[in-house]
Amino acid sequence: MEVDPILLTVLGVAAGILILTGWVDQIYKGYKSKSLKDVSSFLMIFISAGAILWLIYGIIVMDVFIIGTNIAAIVLMLIVLTMKRKYDKNIVV
Repeated sequence: MEVDPILLTVLGVAAGILILTGWVDQIYKGYKSKSLKDVSSFLMIFISAGAILWLIYGIIVMDVFIIGTNIAAIVLMLIVLTMKRKYDKNIVV
């Protein structure tokens, strides 16, 4: 079964947007409330590890959507982690 390349492109872009939107919303809410106590450090560690592995996979298969989405996800997670450390000073990450 052959899949339409345009459909694959739309699917990849939609998946990336959906995944990254959650992090953007978390950053926005954290910035407004100046608190990220409800965000689990373990969640960020595991998702970051997965994003790094997906990035490596994307580089190996040379898939621009996988590479771009996971670079953006890593950057957004670093922003959340930085905000978490700044706002929740008693949290050890």
